[in-house]
Amino acid sequence: MTALRHPVRRLLAPLVVVLAVAGCAGTTDADNSTNRQPESRQTDGPGDSDSSGQMKDDISSAVKSIETYWTSFFEAQGGQFSPVKDVFPYDSPSDGNCGGEAFAQNNAFFCPSGDFIAYDEIFLSREYRDIGDAFVYYLFGHEYAHAEQAALGISHRLTIQHELQADCMAGAYLGDSVRAGSLEIEDGDIDELLDSLALVGDQPGVPWFAEGAHGSGEQRTQAFAAGYQGTSAGGSSLNTCFQTF
Repeated sequence: MTALRHPVRRLLAPLVVVLAVAGCAGTTDADNSTNRQPESRQTDGPGDSDSSGQMKDDISSAVKSIETYWTSFFEAQGGQFSPVKDVFPYDSPSDGNCGGEAFAQNNAFFCPSGDFIAYDEIFLSREYRDIGDAFVYYLFGHEYAHAEQAALGISHRLTIQHELQADCMAGAYLGDSVRAGSLEIEDGDIDELLDSLALVGDQPGVPWFAEGAHGSGEQRTQAFAAGYQGTSAGGSSLNTCFQTF
């Protein structure tokens, strides 16, 4: 996610077209690892060190751009942004806990009680390799959205509303950042974002009202697209997310 190659109107077209078909591809939820069967946990093999280093650089760049975005948002509201205390990887459930709950494999999450974002490094490395760097920007945009929901005092009765709003907020961050020129899109990034949203959709058969439901691939793509394409008089697409969810 570096070089701007597409005009914004061309950039958005695939997001609109895919809404009708995205629901067919949901598999994993990055916030809810129970939707995915654990896979063999192997460390990177020979020749993968360059990819690992690049992923860490992309994580650092993504977090920095997200924090810059939220700093601007709070300043525009007359407030002050406070970043999460830490963003860090883990390799196994024994590496830590959130509110007494052990870390889960194949997961990434914001922990309100510890004010941190943690991610399974093996899970993220696999999806980074399979999807691309746009997955990193979406994933951390979504998790940081949960941190800001907490900071803003936003809560929802249903988990799915909370998760879809976070998807919308991640879309707002990316869309506003692209339009402002602080993030640049390169060839393939939109496909990577769509693959990311398909990946994190609930498995078929998960009721929308179930505790822990995050939404189908189609629902999550719609929420992300609403934020990405949303605009407001105040110049932030986040208002679209606050008004819709």
